[in-house]
Amino acid sequence: SEYITIPTPQGNGNIKGYLVRPASAAATAKLPGVLVIHENRGLNPHIEDVARRFALANFMAFAPDGLTSVGGYPGDDDRGGMLFGTVDRAKMTEDFVAAAQWLKARPDSTGRIGATGFCFGGGVANTIAVRLGADIAAIAPFYGAAPAAADVPKIKAAVLVHHGGEDARLVAAWPEYDRAMTAAGIVHEGHI
Repeated sequence: SEYITIPTPQGNGNIKGYLVRPASAAATAKLPGVLVIHENRGLNPHIEDVARRFALANFMAFAPDGLTSVGGYPGDDDRGGMLFGTVDRAKMTEDFVAAAQWLKARPDSTGRIGATGFCFGGGVANTIAVRLGADIAAIAPFYGAAPAAADVPKIKAAVLVHHGGEDARLVAAWPEYDRAMTAAGIVHEGHI
């Protein structure tokens, strides 16, 4: 595992993230990749652990820190949440899109990537599926905001949605997202 900073010309300039590959994989082995996107707190230890779990399952995982432009994850979630509100959201989205494109293009990547995210990160996973189209194979958003219905046909990835039953806003929005994906012929399922 290592921390890497990559350029994000359309975003905040660059984004730092945590890159993990399986210890058992040869340095030259090509692996599928998973982008792991944090909640609205930054790249905390929990998200780093999720990335390591993907490496244990033979994926290369990259967990970018959306707080890079404000000094990175500050070491606790409360301060991370306060810093999160100070980052330009549109530029942060571009940082994550660039991170997905970077992961896909790495020489040690098979070129097949997926994304998962939690809360804010789940919404980013949905956005990345819209933005990357056929360049991303699968997404698994946990509690993420759905993309605009007009953008759903741009998704070519398989989609696995998870929402908490007590999150009334997302539960209420799920049927429309489900219908839009069905109409667009997207392989998908959702769980509440």
